[in-house]
Amino acid sequence: MLEPLFQPTSGVLDLSYGPDEHIDVGENPPRFTWMPACLEESMYELQISSKAEFESEDTLTYSRIPYNLFTPDKPLAPGSYYWRYSLIGENDIRSEWSKVRAFVVEDELPLTPLPSRTERYSAVSANHPRLWLQSEQLPSYREVVRQDPISTGWEDFLKHSVLPWTKRELIPEPAPYPDNKRVATLWRQMYMDCQEVFYAIRHLAIAGVVLEDEALIAKAKEWLLHAASWNTDGTTSRDYNDECSFRIAGALAWGYDWLHGSLTEEERLKVRQALLLRTGQIAFHVIERSRIHQVPYDSHAIRSLSSVLVPCCISMLGEEEKAQEWLDYTLEYFSAMYTPWGGKDGGWAEGPMYWTTQMAFVTEALNLIRKYMAINFYDRPFFRKTGDFPLYCFSPDTMRASFGDQSSLGDPVNLKTGFNIRQFAGLTGNGQYQWYFEQTKELNPDTQMIFYNYGWWDFRFDEMVYRTDYPQISSEPPVAAEPLKWFQDVGWVAMHHRMEDPQEHIMLLTKSSRYGSVSHSHGDQNAFLLHAFGEPLAIESGYYVAFNSTMHMQWRRQTRSKNAILIDGKGQYAGTDKSKNMAAYGKVLKAYSTPGINYTQMDATEAYRENVPYIKRYVREIFFFDSAYFVITDSVELERPGKLDWLFHTLYPMKLKDQSFKVHGKKAQLEGRFVYSSSGEMTLSQSNQFTDVDPKEWEGLPEHWHLTASTQEAVSHRIVTLLIPQKAGSRDYVSYFMDDQDHGVHVYFTNQGITHRVEIPKAY
Repeated sequence: MLEPLFQPTSGVLDLSYGPDEHIDVGENPPRFTWMPACLEESMYELQISSKAEFESEDTLTYSRIPYNLFTPDKPLAPGSYYWRYSLIGENDIRSEWSKVRAFVVEDELPLTPLPSRTERYSAVSANHPRLWLQSEQLPSYREVVRQDPISTGWEDFLKHSVLPWTKRELIPEPAPYPDNKRVATLWRQMYMDCQEVFYAIRHLAIAGVVLEDEALIAKAKEWLLHAASWNTDGTTSRDYNDECSFRIAGALAWGYDWLHGSLTEEERLKVRQALLLRTGQIAFHVIERSRIHQVPYDSHAIRSLSSVLVPCCISMLGEEEKAQEWLDYTLEYFSAMYTPWGGKDGGWAEGPMYWTTQMAFVTEALNLIRKYMAINFYDRPFFRKTGDFPLYCFSPDTMRASFGDQSSLGDPVNLKTGFNIRQFAGLTGNGQYQWYFEQTKELNPDTQMIFYNYGWWDFRFDEMVYRTDYPQISSEPPVAAEPLKWFQDVGWVAMHHRMEDPQEHIMLLTKSSRYGSVSHSHGDQNAFLLHAFGEPLAIESGYYVAFNSTMHMQWRRQTRSKNAILIDGKGQYAGTDKSKNMAAYGKVLKAYSTPGINYTQMDATEAYRENVPYIKRYVREIFFFDSAYFVITDSVELERPGKLDWLFHTLYPMKLKDQSFKVHGKKAQLEGRFVYSSSGEMTLSQSNQFTDVDPKEWEGLPEHWHLTASTQEAVSHRIVTLLIPQKAGSRDYVSYFMDDQDHGVHVYFTNQGITHRVEIPKAY
């Protein structure tokens, strides 16, 4: 008699069962995921068959799978398949089989198998170093550096990223917070100190070994042994300050690996013991507490796979038993579940700054894996396409024109974003990605020492590594960029005109995402942003002060800071309950481009459900006509009468008159006009305050201006808004008239002799 198998239903935060007939497989072999059958240690058996009866001659069986995710080691022939799994319990007692699910493998899918646990380490070397350059590559690299230190990037790296650490005093171990209560400024200083320790160890060690310079090696050892002496359960432990723990663990890994031959056995043991404890803290959090193989929406835990577990486990592989166990988990996660924040379109639900952070670390990790283990994750569809996300949703000439938490909010596009996208240029040969990199360097120079750069990465090291590992790609301006780009995986839609020319570029970005406000996303479903002619017009308002500051929690995350709507003064759920965050989702219903028209339709009904339980439906449509003007329609149905506030945020005070508002910037201007409101004329007002934000957090910073256009109360609302972005000083206008003789409202817009019609149903 087989044991019963518990097959829990997935919640909003859980991974789903897959693949099945409703899921596009996307790559070959498929990735198999299911909810854990029990909370304790478990093993599974998985079967894949071309027949629903699972006859032995038609069935592949994979046994002793330790987690609820799996990637086969060989592709499948195109065709229809079935799969099931069972639990292997104590004493090898087997459960009954799970529900049988079907899937189809199409022709010409990317081939992305993962070598089995018995095969994936067969060719790895026991020698050091292993991180970046392999021991057998050192002689040839030394010669390359000797002959051409400039074009390799070595000279710049040595001068600016190595030699300064020979003169710096050792950085002391960070002191605790006062009363052990986190203070944002001290938290940042702590991780900045640890990042500098990381730089000192990694850069001195690499330079010393490559140059065979005993003085540099001795200095690197001094820094390494100093960091290894820090209390592993103290202020740089995972539970006290995870950013510090990530950096110190990484520093020990690089130092242990590159200085291995120069350390005594006693020194190796000291460093390796500290490294093992620190890596274990992080692995325990990832696997046992956060359980990202079941609930995959922990941003820091996922990043720590790249920044910690990959380099730390590679450096200890074959020397500490746990290293292989943790590395296996990481490799299998990268193969089967990465990334939970996007999909085959390459989008990133947390927004471009967290794309930047995650891609910075994951590309470094995948490069290490590829060079040390010959496993290439870059063939997966996400990595082939994800360079499109910053290209279309974080264009290099824009500011305040993308969604989500952003430490660089208000600054030009982050330079590291450009370095990241160049990585994908080297991988794919895409010249538009190279253009993006060159644009960020031109538009955002001399920013290496800003905290969100210097506290996270060293561009000279990045440059040296890239020049060693990847080819130089020719730049290709995005003249052929798509006028509308829909990232269906994350629910973002970007509309562009003349992306290649910052002075002519018009960009509107909008979203309605299945991720709701979880993690670093905000309550911004159906919101939009507008950048035109070199200037932000409809902005992401507010400032980046610190995570969990009042600016962050009471303004930036909330719908009232967005170009969106409030219903009876209430926005979308954007609190701290992750299940409610995910439930507060939106959906892009349509998005397409035809000659003269870019269009999207979005539904954010469920995003408001928690705070406005009487909502029946909210749909927003956005039209971009003739690359010249936008029309936005909002349709809201309620179970009882309610008032809408139509919100708009900009950098400048607006001129309000009747049903219109005007923004006059330095390079661009915007005319907004409420062409139709079914409840009657709207009441317009503006403010320059950040409601419920501690004034000290934005004291001395430039003002932002917030428009509120309020309707009358009604159970059904229709609003039609015209937005005309123009160069400063322009006097062009778009004419319009309305026809409402039948059951719909028809609004006609004319510009330069071309007329378009927008139709919305009447509100009754």
